[in-house]
Amino acid sequence: MLTPTAASPETPQNSLPDLTFEQLPAPLREAAARADWNELMPVQARVIPYLLARRNMMIQARTGSGKTGAFLLPMLERLDANRAACQALILVPTRELAKQVWQEAERLCGEKGLRTVAVYGGVGYRGQIDALQQGAHIVVGTPGRILDHLLKRTLTLEHLKMLIFDEADRMLSMGFYPDMREIQRYLPRREVHTCMFSATFSDAVQRTAREFVRAPEFISLSSDHVHVTDTEHIFYLVDGMDKDRSLVRLIEVEQPTSAIIFCNTKDQVHYVSIVLRRFGYDADELTADLSQPAREAVLERVRRGTLRFLVATDIAARGLDIPSLSHVIQYEPPEEAEAYIHRAGRTGRAGATGIAISLVNKGEKFALERIVKQYDLPMEERIIPSDADVQAVVAERVTALLEARLRARDKLQTERSQRFLPLVRALAENEDELAIIAMLVDDYYQQAVHAPALQPLGVSFPAPVSGQANPRDSSHRNRRR
Repeated sequence: MLTPTAASPETPQNSLPDLTFEQLPAPLREAAARADWNELMPVQARVIPYLLARRNMMIQARTGSGKTGAFLLPMLERLDANRAACQALILVPTRELAKQVWQEAERLCGEKGLRTVAVYGGVGYRGQIDALQQGAHIVVGTPGRILDHLLKRTLTLEHLKMLIFDEADRMLSMGFYPDMREIQRYLPRREVHTCMFSATFSDAVQRTAREFVRAPEFISLSSDHVHVTDTEHIFYLVDGMDKDRSLVRLIEVEQPTSAIIFCNTKDQVHYVSIVLRRFGYDADELTADLSQPAREAVLERVRRGTLRFLVATDIAARGLDIPSLSHVIQYEPPEEAEAYIHRAGRTGRAGATGIAISLVNKGEKFALERIVKQYDLPMEERIIPSDADVQAVVAERVTALLEARLRARDKLQTERSQRFLPLVRALAENEDELAIIAMLVDDYYQQAVHAPALQPLGVSFPAPVSGQANPRDSSHRNRRR
């Protein structure tokens, strides 16, 4: 688990004034005009002066804020179209974002003669290798596939001038941190202008910024100053009959490192813990009527930091202190308003930041609104992830994991696996046999992402919930390296 730090971002000491569209250098203004922009978005007006000044920045900006243009436009002044080499590397968490950034780069930078390539997993290497060998100036890609090309020596960062981490919080939640660290080994020894964009300034993101960005300065687009609160308050409006599945989809996308999930009754605690285990999550329950030996066993896992999800009632969790708790999830609003503060207060401790999430149906929303009004909470409503959202995230994550595992194989292991290629082709070509491949990928994903770090062999789970799949026992987490 992550160790919290009390360090908080600070605004730049030597702040620069915002830039207007008319004040843009001519090449940047012409590129923006080609994209049909006639004014700058707030993130662009605020950030572009710092990037033109080559200052290492950590920028808080959400998706859709215009941040892509904020880091692409300065490249028109910084990059040399006559040098056929990678001069800007943009790391992104997903292939979809890689495509979007690549398209924007083509639109803004193509007329200047700057070549761009999108590099991501799940597709063949040939087209990417050809573009890299032709001397793409701007390389946009996911960390895993970028690392593959660095290992294959089809990409070199010798002439790199700018390094951009886009959506750093999502990159961490996708499990790309080891690949990001490995990429550091291939960076030039000289200093490279580096900027990191993130929707949140969580403790993990702040620490990551200081690992990858030399002496970063911080800017937030949420207000006139950097906005870092101990706890972020979020709620999702969900169908009451679909709340359990909504919780699973939320966990899959959000990927909390550790969380307490609060319910109002022991029966609800038991049901939710069963649902989570059914879906392969490392979860246990804590209620007031739990036997003392069973309670001690749960608390011991909590103290060791080996339990990822604890489902509990307010009474059972009273006085419980879990270090580095990243999330509190309220499966239903508490019956008493004060209980919300106690629940949410269990994350964002010791100088760290945390996230308090509430799942509410239409009836429960009124109760939550009363709590928000009573305590003047900065509550944000978000849309619950759909099945399609989860499928996209899981596909990205498992592709990155499998490619990382493939990189770790030696020649003998690689040669050994070649014997299965004809079988894999045959299975993939037969619609009825695709379930076999899906099963194998699912088993690997559950072991790699959801299996507990420490779990005894032969652990037993409660009887299955009607209509849900049987759980699988996993004794060890499948380490990527």
